Amino acid sequence: MAFIKTRKKIVSSAIASSLSIMAGHAIAQDQATQLDTIHSEATAQQKQSLKVDKSANTKFVAPLLDTPKSVSVISKQLIQDTQVTTLSDALRTVPGITLGAGEGGNPNGDRPFIRGYNSESSMYVDGVRSATSQNREMFAVEQVEVTKGSASAMGGAGTTGGSINMVSKVAKKGDSLEGSVAAGTDAYKRITLDANKDFGNGIAARVAVMGHENEKAGQHNGAEYSRVGIAPSITFGLDTDTRATLSYYYLKSDDTPDSGVPYQYDTVNKGSAGKPVDVKQGIYYGWKDRDFQKQENQNGTIKLEHDLTDNLTISNTAVYGKSKNNYVITQPDDSQGNVANGKVWRRANTRITDTTTFTDQLALTGKFNTGAFKHSFNTGVEYSRQDSDRGNYKLTDSNTSAIDKGSCALANPNGWCTDLNNPNPNDPWLGNIAANPKSTNVTTENTSVYFLDNIEINPQWLLDLGVRWDQFDSKWTAIQDQTDRKGNVTDKAGTQYKSKSDFFNYQAGLTYKPTENGSIYASYATSTNPVGVDGGDGSEGINSGTSSYINDLKPEEVRTMELGTKWDLFNKNLNLTAAIFRTEKTNTRSTDANGLTSNIGKTRVDGIELGANGNITDKWAVSAGYTYLDSELLDGGFTNIEKDSAKPAIYVPNPSNGNQVQNVAKHSATLWTTYAVTPAFTVGAGAVAMDKVYGDAANTKWVSGYVRYDAMARYNVNKNVDLQLNINNLSDKRYFTKAYASHYAVEGEGRSAVLAVNFKY
Repeated sequence: MAFIKTRKKIVSSAIASSLSIMAGHAIAQDQATQLDTIHSEATAQQKQSLKVDKSANTKFVAPLLDTPKSVSVISKQLIQDTQVTTLSDALRTVPGITLGAGEGGNPNGDRPFIRGYNSESSMYVDGVRSATSQNREMFAVEQVEVTKGSASAMGGAGTTGGSINMVSKVAKKGDSLEGSVAAGTDAYKRITLDANKDFGNGIAARVAVMGHENEKAGQHNGAEYSRVGIAPSITFGLDTDTRATLSYYYLKSDDTPDSGVPYQYDTVNKGSAGKPVDVKQGIYYGWKDRDFQKQENQNGTIKLEHDLTDNLTISNTAVYGKSKNNYVITQPDDSQGNVANGKVWRRANTRITDTTTFTDQLALTGKFNTGAFKHSFNTGVEYSRQDSDRGNYKLTDSNTSAIDKGSCALANPNGWCTDLNNPNPNDPWLGNIAANPKSTNVTTENTSVYFLDNIEINPQWLLDLGVRWDQFDSKWTAIQDQTDRKGNVTDKAGTQYKSKSDFFNYQAGLTYKPTENGSIYASYATSTNPVGVDGGDGSEGINSGTSSYINDLKPEEVRTMELGTKWDLFNKNLNLTAAIFRTEKTNTRSTDANGLTSNIGKTRVDGIELGANGNITDKWAVSAGYTYLDSELLDGGFTNIEKDSAKPAIYVPNPSNGNQVQNVAKHSATLWTTYAVTPAFTVGAGAVAMDKVYGDAANTKWVSGYVRYDAMARYNVNKNVDLQLNINNLSDKRYFTKAYASHYAVEGEGRSAVLAVNFKY
C-alpha cells in the first residue's frame, strides 16, 4: 500500500507539472501536432499508418525499402490500436519471436528469442544498448524496431538472431497534449499523459508519465503488477545547426510475480517431462506472503548534434543508467517427484542486483559522392561500461528442518509444500528473509569502431557495406565465498576470472531495384557473442563453479545469409516483404568429452518470412506476418550418462543432436487489422498463432501450439476525445507463452477487457 500511495503522489505531481507547462496556451485542433511515427523524417502518410518507411536509428543509412535486412517495426499506431503496455506484449505482434523463461537473472523479465536465438542482451534504447535485466514499459516509447538476423556490424557484441530498438518520446516542435485513462477487468487501472510544449527560439520540452495496476488476467488471487514512470526531456536548438537534448527516464515496479506451472513427472526416468500438468486454468503456486519482485530503472541522456554542412552531421550521445532488480520468486520445483504425488514444492529463487552503466557514442553521419557513386554513411566510435553487484536473499525457517529441499513428505512443511490442484497462495510465511547483497561483481567494458555505408551505384543497384571492430572485456569477482547447494565452497572471496577478446564483424548486401517502389536483395552478415555479454545477470551469466572456464572460452560466432524482396504497393501505402534465410551459430559453449565447457557446439536455423504492413484502402489497415523456422542442434557437445554421482562420469556425444532447438516455434503468425466503418467508428481484430515450443534441447519438455484472438472498437466522441475498447484472448484460450528447460512453463493471460478514454489536443 505504501508503494501505491507513493506512486499516486508521483503521478499526480507529474500530471500537475505537465499541465502547468501547457497553462496559458489554448491548443486549437488546427494547431495540434501529431506525434511522428519516426522522428523528423516522418511523412503525413506515416503519422496515421501501420507502415514505417525509415528507421529512427541513424545506423540504418538507407530507407527500409532499400535496406538488405528484415526489419519489423511496431509503429505508434499499432501500439495505440492494441493498447499494449509492456515490451513483451508488443513483441507478440511480430512473428518469429518467442519468449523464454529462466531461473536466475530475471526469470520473469524480457527474454525474447529472435529467429531462434536469445536476444536478451541485444536490447537498445535510441540505438544505445540497454542489456540490464528488467521488464520494459511502453509509456515513453514511440515505436519499436526489430532487426532480424546477425547484426553485430551495427549493434556490436551479441545481436545473434537480431536486436530490438525502442525509440523514445523526446521533445519536438509544436504544442501537443495527449493521454489516456483506462480501466478494465482483473483490477486493471492505467493513466498516461504525454505533453509537449514549444517555447519558441528553438526550445521545447516534453514529459510522459504513467501509473499502472492490474492482476494477471484469468488468475484470481495470484500475480499482481504495479508500476509508475516518468520521462521528461528538453531540446535546445530545434531547426538550427546545433541541437542538444537532455532526457531522463524513471520506472519503478512492485510486483507479485507469476510462478508458472510445473511439467508432468516421468516416474521412470525420475524427472520432469512432457507438457505442463493438466490443472485448472489460471492456477497460481506462488506464496503471496513471501514472493515479490521490485525493480527500479533510471537513465539520463545527453545528446548533442551539429550540422557541419547540409550533408554532414556530427553527434555525441552519452547515457548513464542505474538498475535494480530484487526478487523472491516461487519456482514450482519437481526435482523430488512431488508432482506425481499431487504436490508442489515452493522452491525460492532470489536475487539482488544493482547495476550501473555508462555509454558514449560519437558518430559522423551524412552523404558524399565518389564519382558517379552516391554514399550514405554512418561511422563512429563507442565505449560502454557495465558494473553489476549481484547478491541474494537468505531464507531461513525455524519451523521446518527441510527448507528448500523439495520434500513434501514432511509432516509439517509450513507452506513450503502446496496442493497441485488446489494451491493456497495465502499460506502464512513463518520464516525470515534477510538481504545478502554484493556476493559477486561482474564488470564488462566494450570499445568499438564501426563504418556503415550504403552506396548507390546507379538508381537500380545499391551496395550496402559495414564493418565493426570490438574489444570486449569481462571480469567476474567473488566478493564473498561462493558455495553450491550442498554448502561446498566453489570460489573463495577475492577469486577473479577474466575474459578478453577482440573481433571484427561484417555485413554486405546487394539490392536491385527493378522499379522505384520495389527491391530484391541478397545479404550476408555476422555477429559475435563473447562471454559476459549480458553483464552476468541474464541467461548467459557468469556463475560460481563455472567461472574458471571463461579464461579459455572464445566468443561464439554467428552468420546469417538472406535473400529477400520488399515492395510498396497501393500508392506506397502498403509494404509487402518476403525473405528466405539461414543462420548458423558455431563455437557454441558446450560440454566437451572431459566434462569441461568448450567452444564445440553448433546450431542452425533455416527460415522463410512474409510480411504486410500499411493500408489496403483509406479505411482498411493491416499488419500481418508469418515465419517458418526449421531449427536443428547440429552439435550439442557431450553428456554424462552415468547417473550414479559416486562413479566416474561417462561422456558420450549428446543424444539431443539433430533435435529442434529449444525456444523456437516452427510456425508463427500474427495479424492485426482495422477498418473505419464510419469516420467516427473503427473496429479491429487480431490473432497470434504459435506452434509447439520445446523448453529443453532433449525435446522432452514442451508447450503446445495455440491461436489467440483479440478485438478492438474505437469511437471518436469528437475531434479531441475517443473511447476505445480492447478485448484480449476473446475465446479465453488456455496457452503457455514461455517454456523453461528444467521445471516449469508460464501460462498466458486469460480473457480480459479494457476501456480507455483517450484525449489528444
